[in-house]
Amino acid sequence: MVLAMDTYTYHDWLLRKPVARGGNGVVASHSKAAAEAGAAVLADGGNAMDAAVATSFAVSVVEPWMSGIGGVSFMMLYLAEEGRVRCFNGGGISPHGLDPADYPLVGGTGGDIFTWPAVEGDRNVHGYHSMATPGYVDAIGKAWERYGTMGWADLLGPAVELAGRGLPVNFMTTIRIAAAMKQLRDFPESRNVYLPDGAVPVPELGQPIPHIPMGNLQATLERLAAAGHRDLYDGDIAAQIAKDVEAGGGSLRADDLAAYEALEIEAFSRDYGGGTVHAPPGMTAGPTMMHVLDQIEGRIGKGTPGAEAFEAYATALSAAYAARFETMGDPDDSADPTCTTHLTVIDGKGSMVSLTQTLLSSFGSKVVLPTTGILMNNGILWFDPLPDRPNSLKPGKRPLSNMCPVVVTKGDQPWFAVGASGGRRIMPAVMQIVSQVIDGGLTLEEAFHQPRIDVSGDGRATMDPRLAADVVAAVEAHMPVFCEQKTVYPTAYANLNAVMKDGDGFVGIGEVMNPVGGAVPG
Repeated sequence: MVLAMDTYTYHDWLLRKPVARGGNGVVASHSKAAAEAGAAVLADGGNAMDAAVATSFAVSVVEPWMSGIGGVSFMMLYLAEEGRVRCFNGGGISPHGLDPADYPLVGGTGGDIFTWPAVEGDRNVHGYHSMATPGYVDAIGKAWERYGTMGWADLLGPAVELAGRGLPVNFMTTIRIAAAMKQLRDFPESRNVYLPDGAVPVPELGQPIPHIPMGNLQATLERLAAAGHRDLYDGDIAAQIAKDVEAGGGSLRADDLAAYEALEIEAFSRDYGGGTVHAPPGMTAGPTMMHVLDQIEGRIGKGTPGAEAFEAYATALSAAYAARFETMGDPDDSADPTCTTHLTVIDGKGSMVSLTQTLLSSFGSKVVLPTTGILMNNGILWFDPLPDRPNSLKPGKRPLSNMCPVVVTKGDQPWFAVGASGGRRIMPAVMQIVSQVIDGGLTLEEAFHQPRIDVSGDGRATMDPRLAADVVAAVEAHMPVFCEQKTVYPTAYANLNAVMKDGDGFVGIGEVMNPVGGAVPG
C-alpha cells in the first residue's frame, strides 16, 4: 500500500538550479554566501584545502544551526598532483569523566533525531551533559597544516567579518530558530543570541535584512585566527570552554580537549564502473555505501534511472542498513531536525575536498557558551543509552556517524566530489548521485534534478511523488512505500552538493530545493 503524506501537496512547481562553471575551480555549499568566501580564495591562488577552510568557517557563522567550531566533521581530500586520497576524522569523543549512570532511562522513547530509549531530562539530547569533545577544528586545522598553502588567519578572515556583522535574519533563520525555540530559551546565552527581546527574529517586508549579534563568537574566531587551531584544545579558548561547561554541570574538561587528536587515515576505496569511489572508513556511512555498491554493480543501466534501477537501489539499501544495524549498532530513526552541513571544492589543478561538518541536532546541545560564544554539539546523542551494545555510551569513546563525504577519481584523474547533510538519509542520496553519474552517465545537473528515494532502515521506502507508477510498484513489491514531496523545510531527503571536473573546466551545483545553497566559480 502506498501511504500518502496528506490529502494536499505543499507545492506544484517545477524547480531548476543551474550549475556554476569556471576554469579555476568551483566551491559548492549549503550556503552560497559561504561558497563565495571559498571561491575568493581560489581566485587569490589558494588550493582546494585553503578554499575549504574559508568556506567551512564561514558557513558555521551564517548557518550556526548546522555546524560550528563546537562541532565535529569528516573530510575527504584528493591531492591531484600526488594522485592520492586522504581522510580526516574529526569525530567527537565522549568525555573521559563521563559516567553512564548519569543518563538513567525513564521509559518510553526519546532521542530527538534518534529513537533511543528516553533518558531522564533528555540530558543526552540537549544541555551541558550532551556535549562530546569537538573535533572539527583540529581536523580541518591539521589538514590545512599539511596540505594548505595560504595563511590560517587570512582564511578565517571572512568568518571573523561575518561574525562581526551578525547573523542575517532571512526566512531560513526564522524557521530554524522557531523550530528550536523551546530548548534555546532554556539557556541564558542561547536566549540572548537567538531570541533577542524574547522573540524569534523575523525579517521585515521592504526593509534590509537585519543582523543579530552573535555574542562573543567574533572575539573567539579572532583568537583562533591569531593563535592557531590548537588554541581550542590547549590554549585560552580551551580553558574558557572547560570553565563554562564545568559551571553548567557537564563532564567535558580541559584534559579532554588537550588530549584530542583528529586522525588522518587511509580512505575506503573501491573500483566501481569506470571510476574509483573513495569514502571514509570505520564508524561512518562509508562502509555501508560500499555494501550497497557491491549489490548494485552491473544492475544499473545508462540514462535516466527507471523501475529496475530504483528496485535495485531500494533492495540494496534495505539489506545494507540491516547489516549496519546488526554489526555497527545504529538502530535509530533519523528524521528532522538535523543540523549537518556539507561543502565540496575543486581547484584549478583538480584537487578536491568533500567535507561534512555537524553539531548533530539542530543547534546541537542548544547551549551557547557565554565566555566564547561557541554553540556546542550534542554528540552524546550519537550513543545508544542502553548498555552492552555496539554503540553504547561509555567514557572516552567515538560514536557511530552517518557522515559520508565522497570523492571519485577516474584512472589517475579527478572526477567529482559529493556529499550531503540529513542524518541517515545522507548515504542513500550520495549513493544515488554516484550511481547515476557513473552507471547512468548523467551530468551533475541531470543527476541533481532527478527525483530520489530514501531507504534508510525504517522499514519503508520514502519516494518522491514525481516518480512514475511503475517505479513505485517495483519498490512496493519489496517494502511499504511512503510518498512525500521534497520541500524546503522540513525535508524527507538529504541536502546535497557536488563539484566535478568537466572537460577543461569545472562545474558545481547545490541542492535544488535549498534556496540559500549553491555553487560559485573560483
